[in-house]
Amino acid sequence: MTGGNVHNCRQIPRSTMAKQGAEPQHILSLKNGKIGTFTLDSTSKRYKIGTNTLYILEPNKKGRPMTDNHESNQLTVTHPDAMALAGRIANHHAARSVFADYQSRKSINTILRHTNDLDAFTVYLTDVGLKPGDMMHDPEAWRGMTWGIVAAFVQWQLAQGYAVTSINGRLSTVKIYAGMATQAGTIDPMEFAMIQQIKSYKHSEALRLDESRLLTRQGTKKAEAVKITKAQAEALRSQPDTPQGRRDALMIGLLIGLGLRVGELVGLTVDCFDLKSNTLTFYRQKVDKFQTHRLTNGTLKAVKAYFDSGDAPAVGSIWRGSRKGGSMTGQGISERAVNKRIGILGAAVGLDNLSPHDLRHYWATQAARNGTPMDRLQDAGGWSSLAMPARYIEAGKIANDGVNLGDES
Repeated sequence: MTGGNVHNCRQIPRSTMAKQGAEPQHILSLKNGKIGTFTLDSTSKRYKIGTNTLYILEPNKKGRPMTDNHESNQLTVTHPDAMALAGRIANHHAARSVFADYQSRKSINTILRHTNDLDAFTVYLTDVGLKPGDMMHDPEAWRGMTWGIVAAFVQWQLAQGYAVTSINGRLSTVKIYAGMATQAGTIDPMEFAMIQQIKSYKHSEALRLDESRLLTRQGTKKAEAVKITKAQAEALRSQPDTPQGRRDALMIGLLIGLGLRVGELVGLTVDCFDLKSNTLTFYRQKVDKFQTHRLTNGTLKAVKAYFDSGDAPAVGSIWRGSRKGGSMTGQGISERAVNKRIGILGAAVGLDNLSPHDLRHYWATQAARNGTPMDRLQDAGGWSSLAMPARYIEAGKIANDGVNLGDES
């Protein structure tokens, strides 16, 4: 427990204990809490539970109450059993808040993804005849969980036709919450160790798996990014000189030129752009920080065209919506609308099912192929680890560079 006032030990008078029908004993209590009992070394201990302050109450040798001593952020005990008892009670309360504490540290997008993943897990548990509780918020709902149940969840998803990337993501989420449930004492540590051994599918394994199963690709996430040529990228940048065209050119420029995620794109406001320094400053929710990027030449051209024409709003969101005929609507745009619009623009240049993430993938691939150092690619792409930029750099290597075949050309 942290942040509360912890009181030194004192005795509950015998008269008080007699009224409660109990003998004098070691009592732990929390302000405004309820009285309960706890067994330690075959002795029933009485205590109270609250939220902020823990009292350790201990009889002194003369049987007289001791003076309270208020201290901060520490626990003072004078009996060998008291620390063990206090620890068990503190663990009990920490266990109840372990999910909430973890979730308070995560972004809204992460919480939404975990909610969807655990909803799918709940559907599976119900489908096999179990009655799951609140897997997202209650550690008790995980009591009795085994590695066999989790492994069967993976197989159930395969049979339902879910994408391997979705299966891997859900397995990761289940492992996270199973770990916290283990910490809370509702899953046996040995069982959790077995759950941890359930492996996700590698890329090559996923391809072989999809070839062999009848039902695949439930959901909207694509197994592979759409491949974009340089000519197609330039065609996407070249939009008509109309309000809708200038907006689309800016959208494409930011996705291809800076590798923004669709959520980052949608969140841009007018004051994110500094045309004196030719920079863009925006918030990256994935890594929880603001970044400033220098606008590339092609993207800068699109930005200036959008501002100089008067298309950009004076304040607030940089974006305006549009209708099928090309007329512009009110300020602001949704991620769904961006995805739909990019799909339309992609189809016009021969790219079916194009998404904003495909344009980010193109940006990262081009950066890797042109020798961008891994740490610079990580920072520019807003990744929290080197794993993702390393994949792009490895994929961009020429496999036979350095191979010498003598006189053969």
